[in-house]
Amino acid sequence: MGCNRNCGLLAGAIIGAVLAIFGGVLIPLGDHLINKAVKKEAVIVNGTTAFQNWLVPGSTVYREFWIFHVVNPSEVIEEGAQPKFEQRGPYTYRVRYLPKENVTEGENGTITYMLPNIAHFEPDLSVGTENDTLTVLNLAVVAVPSLYTNTFVLSMLNSWIKKSNSAILQNRTVNEILWGYTDPFLDRIPFPVKSFVGVFYPYNGTTDGPYSVYTGTENITKTAIIESYKNKRTLSYWEGHCDMVNGTDGASFPPFVKKDQVLRFFSSDICRSIYGVFHSEQVVKGITLYRFVVPREAFAAPTEVPDNYCFCTDREISKNCTIAGVLDISACKEKKPVYISLPHFLHASESVLNDVEGLSPNELEHETYLDIEPVTGFTLRFAKRLQVNLLVKPSDRIEPLKKVKKSYVFPILWLNESAVIGDEKAAMFRSKISGRLQMLSTLQMALMIGGSVIFLAFLGSFFICRSKKLK
Repeated sequence: MGCNRNCGLLAGAIIGAVLAIFGGVLIPLGDHLINKAVKKEAVIVNGTTAFQNWLVPGSTVYREFWIFHVVNPSEVIEEGAQPKFEQRGPYTYRVRYLPKENVTEGENGTITYMLPNIAHFEPDLSVGTENDTLTVLNLAVVAVPSLYTNTFVLSMLNSWIKKSNSAILQNRTVNEILWGYTDPFLDRIPFPVKSFVGVFYPYNGTTDGPYSVYTGTENITKTAIIESYKNKRTLSYWEGHCDMVNGTDGASFPPFVKKDQVLRFFSSDICRSIYGVFHSEQVVKGITLYRFVVPREAFAAPTEVPDNYCFCTDREISKNCTIAGVLDISACKEKKPVYISLPHFLHASESVLNDVEGLSPNELEHETYLDIEPVTGFTLRFAKRLQVNLLVKPSDRIEPLKKVKKSYVFPILWLNESAVIGDEKAAMFRSKISGRLQMLSTLQMALMIGGSVIFLAFLGSFFICRSKKLK
């Protein structure tokens, strides 16, 4: 009788040990199965989950615009006073909803495509209509001193500016500011010039690319990484490593993302590659994601971050590369004095912010982030935020600019391009990926903990019974 009981206790302990060991064995086995499944579905090949998400965005992408309306126009025009701003917005557009075009398989495990540009106004998500009129910078007039230095040419341009009654500021509709209008000064020039201007002109109906990216079929760690942009590995805008096209387009990254990684991605909007660093874990619709943010160091002055030296091309505003937070991208904007920054000059030097009034930077509203599912590398939520500015310079030759006291960066608008995974896609993702991962993890823990408890309980009972028998 005692033997049977002791044997049963030993058998129970052995079963518990086997269960605990099996739970431990499931960890590498489960990881192997997960890796195999992800490598099959994460490559950009027709028929995979990744391909469908890559070809057409699985979530609705919106681009919200906040335009900086000048509230003291007469002082700015007549006295060269510091501009005071009030942001107006959002004016919201649906973008990135068309499938990629001219998709062709390339060599060495690549796929090539063009990205169509389209923006559809969403009145229900906007504060007003596209016909709202705002007071903003005169884009054509302000650009003249940066584009031309010849005294005779400036005198001729000044005569046409005066005849058109153009000032440093102008009243324009939202539609005109964003997508373009016929400028009265440029329209008076008696020889052929582009008289149509706008912050994003031309955009609608155009394409960006071609992009060539790795599919991941030959090397899973290269999935979605850009092999070339416009058939080149460099941009011809910067020097050294700053000119490289690095990383992905931000929509996805190679699978198995780690928190200590630096995720690099390229944005044609800012004419450069940039990067994100891990910030925190987020839970979106039941899915655990890693949030990566663009850090302050990405826009820091070269005196603080030496790697940024090759982004410093302007000596007038940058003061020998000691100013942070603004990037001169005139090299990729036909020499127009366009400067990019984070909204409200977030992370910019005090001197940049002090040249204007009415801006209030804060990280919560103005930083750029990507929320990435770490196993697959898919970006399931993001907010890409940037601000478009123009350099305003004093000029003795151009009438509207004679009263400008010094060169400064003038904000025009900022945008937030964002998306979050839809409910249907989230449900599919939970059932096919995150749900299975969670179930496997729960099973592993249950077997290990349950098996250990059973093992210890039966083994303890065995020794207790044995000690009683010996007495």
